[in-house]
Amino acid sequence: MASLMEILLLLLLFLARSFSHSVVDTLPGFPGKLPFKLETGYIGVGEFQQVQLFYYFIESEKSPESDPLFLWLAGGPGCSGLSSLLYEIGPLRINYANSTGDIPALELNQYAWTKVANIIFLDQPVGTGFSYDKTWEAYVCNDTLSAQLAYSFLRGWLLDHPKFLSNPLYIAGDSYAGIIVPLIVREIYDGLESGIEPHLNLKGYVEGNPVTDQYADPNNRVKYAHRMGLLSDNLYQSTKVTCHGHYIGEDPENAECQYNLERVSKCTEKINQAQILEPVCSVESLLTLDVSSIGENLPQQWCRENNYLFSSTWANNKVVQKALHVHEGTITEWVRCNQSLKGDTNERTGAYNFNVQSTVDYHRSFTNKSCRVLIYSGDHDMVAPHLGTEEWIGSLQVAVEDDWRPWFVEDQVAGYTMKYSQNNYELTYATVKGAGHTAPEYKPRQCQSMIQRWLSNYSL
Repeated sequence: MASLMEILLLLLLFLARSFSHSVVDTLPGFPGKLPFKLETGYIGVGEFQQVQLFYYFIESEKSPESDPLFLWLAGGPGCSGLSSLLYEIGPLRINYANSTGDIPALELNQYAWTKVANIIFLDQPVGTGFSYDKTWEAYVCNDTLSAQLAYSFLRGWLLDHPKFLSNPLYIAGDSYAGIIVPLIVREIYDGLESGIEPHLNLKGYVEGNPVTDQYADPNNRVKYAHRMGLLSDNLYQSTKVTCHGHYIGEDPENAECQYNLERVSKCTEKINQAQILEPVCSVESLLTLDVSSIGENLPQQWCRENNYLFSSTWANNKVVQKALHVHEGTITEWVRCNQSLKGDTNERTGAYNFNVQSTVDYHRSFTNKSCRVLIYSGDHDMVAPHLGTEEWIGSLQVAVEDDWRPWFVEDQVAGYTMKYSQNNYELTYATVKGAGHTAPEYKPRQCQSMIQRWLSNYSL
């Protein structure tokens, strides 16, 4: 552990970096003073710190001086940390019933993970949320660069907040963060082995509904659809045989396979992949909504995507941006998930290059470390099916310590879990019953219980 003098010297060396942060006591839409500590700010990273990564930091409501520190990444790539804050694990959520004006109303989330952890919600990569770049060139990014800049951000943030250096550190996130989180963990381990300061107190990582393999995850959707009763036994078996178990990028000259895949598509194309029990939203109905009076104009058919429009209305309000201390004139419009970054993962279009196809080998390399891992999946998620997640976890070939069994919240089955361990490595896997992509949005009570138990080293 670096001495106080070493930390001070490092801080002097990093003064050339662009640091700025502000404590936010009140927020538009929330009545009165915030009952928790919220800080927002920017950390400059990359060459000449031209990339300005925006963050929301919320101190633990329990014991911030000793509770774990999470660096939390939303998915996408290109989804803002504000999405995770408002819709998943943050201390605030949108009060839909009272959101009829120009500024949507906010209320407290009793199932926030910030009740047991300090969390940095990061807008990454550049072009996400309120993060911006001083030059257009840096908007071109990829998986490895995104992870490197996030690692640089974390080091810079801890130099700016040295009192959290001794807190147990976890890298966490969901959805596409399943690609980025292991890359950051590898950056940290390499930095620790090289003696790079500050010394990061890494204890492990957390991934929810993770995208892990760009081929295996979507390929497992056919098997998942069968398991969930969306495909008949005969159709599934015929498709499996004719396509040889490969349903993505299959040979177009394999007529039998293509015919069966067309039948599979007809059975699943109207299914909401994020939560197979919920309706598919009409793009037309969303586009016709008047966001200035969104609470009064929601269509009769409820769709979860309508909820996301409230965050856009809130975050694009100039009064809100001023309260958050957003640098004026740095973005034209805040969007929850910047689709212009993502493009098509198969065609490699857009400003973002998907240059890491799988992170399974990264996970495997951590099994010889002193490392705690939590992986969880909503069992009604067809975007990143839990079957694929269970498949790659099994491929790590770590001994089973606690075999498949139910876990409970308030005497009800909350999902199913397994625990793996070898030496100082342990991995807890859990499904969240009835949850979609991603789990805390659908089952907040269960997910809060899960993270509390895991952080306390209790069995789920």
